[in-house]
Amino acid sequence: MFRHCLFAVAAIVLLTGCFRKHAPEESTLKPVTAAQWVDDHTLSNADSVIVKHLHLDIKVNMEAKQISGSAMWTINNAHHQKELILDTYDMTIDSVIVDARPSGFNLDTPIRYLGSALHIPINDNSKFVTVHYRTGPNARALQWLAPDQTHDKKHPFLYTQSESIYARSWIPCPDGPGIRFTYTAQVRVPVGLMALMSAENNDVLNDSGVYRFDMPLPIPAYLMALAVGDVVFRGIDERTGVYAERGMIDKARWEFENVGRMVGNAEQLYGSYRWGRYDVLVLPPGFPIGGMENPKLTFLTPSIIAGDRSLVSLVAHELAHSWSGNLVTNATWNDFWLNEGFTNYFERRIMEQMMGAAYADMLWEIGYQDLQNTILSMGPDSRDTWLKLDLKGRDPDDGLNDIPYEKGCHFLRMIERAAGRDRFDKFLVKYFDAFAFRTITTEGFLNYMDTVLIGKDTALRNSLNTDEWVYGPGIPANCPRAGNELFGKVDAERAKFLQGMPPEKLAFIHWSAHEWLYFLRGLPDSASIPQLTSLDKAFRLSESGNSELAFEWYLHALKANYTPAYPHMEQFLSAIGRRKFIEPLYSQMMQTPPGQEMARRLYEKYRLNYHPLAQESLDEIVLGKK
Repeated sequence: MFRHCLFAVAAIVLLTGCFRKHAPEESTLKPVTAAQWVDDHTLSNADSVIVKHLHLDIKVNMEAKQISGSAMWTINNAHHQKELILDTYDMTIDSVIVDARPSGFNLDTPIRYLGSALHIPINDNSKFVTVHYRTGPNARALQWLAPDQTHDKKHPFLYTQSESIYARSWIPCPDGPGIRFTYTAQVRVPVGLMALMSAENNDVLNDSGVYRFDMPLPIPAYLMALAVGDVVFRGIDERTGVYAERGMIDKARWEFENVGRMVGNAEQLYGSYRWGRYDVLVLPPGFPIGGMENPKLTFLTPSIIAGDRSLVSLVAHELAHSWSGNLVTNATWNDFWLNEGFTNYFERRIMEQMMGAAYADMLWEIGYQDLQNTILSMGPDSRDTWLKLDLKGRDPDDGLNDIPYEKGCHFLRMIERAAGRDRFDKFLVKYFDAFAFRTITTEGFLNYMDTVLIGKDTALRNSLNTDEWVYGPGIPANCPRAGNELFGKVDAERAKFLQGMPPEKLAFIHWSAHEWLYFLRGLPDSASIPQLTSLDKAFRLSESGNSELAFEWYLHALKANYTPAYPHMEQFLSAIGRRKFIEPLYSQMMQTPPGQEMARRLYEKYRLNYHPLAQESLDEIVLGKK
């Protein structure tokens, strides 16, 4: 979930801002035409009042933990509406100005998940609407970090996480993935700290604390991003580089040495990179996800800095979003697989090109296992295992699981195998070109695929089983599986170990991190303390610097009550805020009375290190709060 060219932005925004909140979904989307759809997660009326450009002028108060200032929207009221409606969440509106004149406004009663609609009177000739506002203490997009919650522990830090519908908690905006606009910004921060945004950035600290930004390409609100902290920049090549805290920058720069080459490989697959620069920002440990594909500046968890470049496929994922997600965007959160399934597929194609087919096969198989486990936990007939989701009346984050990611990418791989790789690649290049800087629904994609890829090829159409994939539960029978060249050898070595062979005699020496991960995932829950002790003595798994391996190892340690791992697990939980890791570990601890005591003790110590969204989940898991 994570790029200087100017063009006729206004015309593109007019094409892409067409959605309906209260109309049937368009079922016959034609190539290169605007879509009309239902977005149940925005209260705005951007379907009828077109928002073209945002100018943000804000101050970041690190002590008060508040953003204040103004958001000026350039609008087009071609449909003669009487009001502009914007999304807000836990926000104080101080005043509103419409075309240089003070205006009244009305803020609705909050709706769970969605926040409060802000109603502003306008007329046919209204062009500029400025909202003066302050963020609230419960702004879900914002994580304010005290110095001791950062890597260097010297200065405070702020970062935003706007996906899925959290931009409305720090900017009054039309907050839906199908609503695009350009933006400029002026951000005032304490002198000595640097501000960065999902825009054209400065790479040096200034002495005024005032930073200016420009994003001339239209993006949806969930890709609005801001970070403020004591960070520095290191270039990788002429168009890529890395930002990080001073104490992390050298490690980060080494880890991401191949990011520039990665961009080149992506371009060879699906066309030119259209966002200018591709830089990454390594955030403090509390960042709740692996990465966020904010245009031009991917936000990354430090948990992928393993010291051996073994986890950089996550960067390939965020880079791939520059095509699937940022360039061509899902119209609603019910169509989330169009962002993440495409991106997972693209990520693995990039890694195959860079590392070879056997390496990519490991990624495919691990992903398939994740999909199996997700479906097992949800139930094979669950409506939530459809690709086309139904999130009406729910938090769209309920759809952030392995279904859109893994079922989505396996669907695309099935199409690739049925159509042939060369034919499918040419189709994807056309798809990214046809819908560049626009949005699309699931039905729109299927219609486009039927027209452009399948055409009169009846045999191909019949082999795809599309409806079962998109509008059915579970894993369809024609789901492809990866080759087993490397993992087959791991299975054999694991079997020897479980039959009593000492770890030192097994063929571990040249294993990659993915082979180790597969080995650990295949250990039974009944693995004994002596077995775990022998593995730990031979390979020091409790001290692993690879977060993926450490996580799997600590799960086994908890299940077996292997206490020597616990001090290392505590260090892990104190330094990692990624929900993928911390929520399962705390959940596992809560399975036994001694574990419950440990979970509550650790959570009390480290709760403030975690993002507000992670805190919400862990409050329920550990403290029983609903």
